[in-house]
Amino acid sequence: MKRDPPHPVVHVEYPDWVDSVVDWKEAYPTDEERMRLAIAVARANVERATGGPFGAAIFEAPSGRLVAVGMNSVVRLNNCALHGEMMAFMMAQQRVGSFTLNAPHLPVHELFTSCEPCAMCLGATLWSGVQRVVYGAARQDASRLHFEEGPVFPESYQYLEERGIRIVRNGLRDEARAVLEMYRARGGKIYNG
Repeated sequence: MKRDPPHPVVHVEYPDWVDSVVDWKEAYPTDEERMRLAIAVARANVERATGGPFGAAIFEAPSGRLVAVGMNSVVRLNNCALHGEMMAFMMAQQRVGSFTLNAPHLPVHELFTSCEPCAMCLGATLWSGVQRVVYGAARQDASRLHFEEGPVFPESYQYLEERGIRIVRNGLRDEARAVLEMYRARGGKIYNG
């Protein structure tokens, strides 16, 4: 008798290099240090050929304690939802044991991402519970590589800001843009264009 295949299971994990790039015990007190970590994760993802040129990190705002990182894992794990920000949200929520990073018992959390969020990641930001988003490279920088960022409009940011999420643009933009350029120069796969 032939058995039906089991239901699919989605298993999400970091690539094996993460602990060699991320110092989990370090505090990251400044925006520059936090953004540098997000960019370092993106760069390592490109250099080790484990995904696209996007990295993210979530921190406790007051202490600078690192909660989680995320790297683009779309191709590595065959899942279109696994952008760097989405990975960071998922891992952070698992770490704190809550579906929102804005639970009453938690400190304020912030997202630092190496590139301006796409439509999916920007939408998820609303429900993630982060109170501030800082991004490096801009949408047009990713578009130069032919990544499709989806329907993100000035009104999208206005909507988030009206709900208390602060947006900081172009943090270390040149450094973040250099990772995109490295990906382009290496012939990295454009998986959503």
